[in-house]
Amino acid sequence: METLIKFHRPLGQTGLSVSPLGLGTVKFGRNEGVKYPENFEIPDEQFLAALLAHARDLGINMLDTAPSYGVSEERLGRLLKGQRQDWTIVGKIGEEFKNGESEYIFTPEHFEMSLQRSLKNLQTDYLDVLLIHSDGSDMAILSDEKLIRKMDEFKSRGLVRAIGASTKTVEGGIKTLDLMDIVMATYNPVMRAEKPVLDHADEKGKGVLLKKALASGHLDKLGKNPLQTAMDFAFAHPGTTGIIVGTINPSHLSANVNAAIKALKN
Repeated sequence: METLIKFHRPLGQTGLSVSPLGLGTVKFGRNEGVKYPENFEIPDEQFLAALLAHARDLGINMLDTAPSYGVSEERLGRLLKGQRQDWTIVGKIGEEFKNGESEYIFTPEHFEMSLQRSLKNLQTDYLDVLLIHSDGSDMAILSDEKLIRKMDEFKSRGLVRAIGASTKTVEGGIKTLDLMDIVMATYNPVMRAEKPVLDHADEKGKGVLLKKALASGHLDKLGKNPLQTAMDFAFAHPGTTGIIVGTINPSHLSANVNAAIKALKN
């Protein structure tokens, strides 16, 4: 089977090389308060170890996690022992998930605590990418000079290699690209509003990771042959660096990779 290895590409100007598909890990640690079409049980770590091995065999080298993903970070810390050099880890900051609800805290002090906790949980001394986990008030967050200085400081201290934000507005996505290295944006055939963010990234040579490229699993919204339609759509834009797809189904992961490879060859 063909893998994604030969399709690895630069993540903007960060010096990182990533697979065009990354594995999202919310389902590794949390199954409440999520927006997927079907309920699911959180797998045991033996299953997850096999899933990560399968992902690596498919040529995937990027993992996306967050403090708000339940016990995802702690589990990855155990699962990735001896493998840290094989993975690009995308982490987040700013959102907590407690008692079934999200709580957002945007202060330099919380950012420091959160990153240190993530490093401890993941059993690593650095993250490849750290994104501010926006609650939708993108411009207010990104206009807080203390927060941006803190993100820059994390880089200068060697705690992270690249910084950015997971945004929810066009204005926020563009400002993120002007201030930092990477943006995580929403873009799929039924959610096209953030296309100007991808356009701006392409112009500036910055990295873009897409979330909800498969409409959060609601593929019925994407028409005929929805998986291929979504992959073709995402990779047709030259601003797209990679897509984060959250799955705990090995066959779905293989299908995602096959569809991505087909789209990348077009």
